[in-house]
Amino acid sequence: MRISEAESIVMQALWARAPQSAEDIVAAVGPAQGWQEPTVKTLLNRLLNKGAIAADRDGRRYLYRPLLERADYVHEESKSLLDRLYGGQVSALVAHFSRSERLSKQEIDEIRSLIEEIDNEP
Repeated sequence: MRISEAESIVMQALWARAPQSAEDIVAAVGPAQGWQEPTVKTLLNRLLNKGAIAADRDGRRYLYRPLLERADYVHEESKSLLDRLYGGQVSALVAHFSRSERLSKQEIDEIRSLIEEIDNEP
């Protein structure tokens, strides 16, 4: 499931707190994005059509909740980025950042710790 950048902003609001009404979501993301209610409702409808969220009737309004788990979204987006930019190779990503960005000692220690965890898996 492909989620656009704008849709992901709405999803972030729902992952942070759900369920929410359209008005709640407009209040949460609208000012920072410069979005009005029709824009947010369009994004909600797109997400509904994709099956990323559900809408439950609550009187005269709907309350929206995520169906797509944040961890699943992050995994797919990370994999897509890795595939597109680095041929699916994590080592190429790490090499790129180690050459183009100065990694802190803490980041290097975290990478070493992750590698040790992987090495110690059965």
